Amino acid sequence: MTKSKSTSPVYNVIGVPIDQINANAYNPNMVAPPEMELLYKSILEDGYTMPIVCYKMNDGRYEIVDGFHRYMVMKTHPDIYEREDGCMPVVVINKDISNRMASTIRHNRARGSHSIELMVNIVRDLVAAGMSDAWILKNIGMDTDELLRLKQISGLQALFADKEFSTAWTIDSTRKYA
Repeated sequence: MTKSKSTSPVYNVIGVPIDQINANAYNPNMVAPPEMELLYKSILEDGYTMPIVCYKMNDGRYEIVDGFHRYMVMKTHPDIYEREDGCMPVVVINKDISNRMASTIRHNRARGSHSIELMVNIVRDLVAAGMSDAWILKNIGMDTDELLRLKQISGLQALFADKEFSTAWTIDSTRKYA
């Protein structure tokens, strides 16, 4: 049985000039210098074996959803840039910003570590975009404790706006306080 090329983006890799690609502003993934050097060596020895994942913006430019560090290897290593003729292998997904953020996190969590501060910002942005806790848990792959900790770290009352709280701390208006 032959798989349809429209099923997954990986069947539609395109070469995109690197100067038409931008990093996103919400990727919390960090890679330590030794691992970046290893990534460079991998790309040097094996070539790009995986395309980067992008979203095509209205202006025709591409925004990275996954693959920032592979992109940075080409940006910072002239030998790779020249060998690849300045083009990155790209697959395109067509998702709104909240789902692109979720895709970035899913890709990263499968293999990297995250900056807590940037994760707090992502949770704040998703809540501001109207995404429920259930949506965040399902799409980002967090458990409820992790989401709660990120909300607590943020200190933003708005992140808890849709929650009901116990009345255990109500004031008894009939009691006289000294």
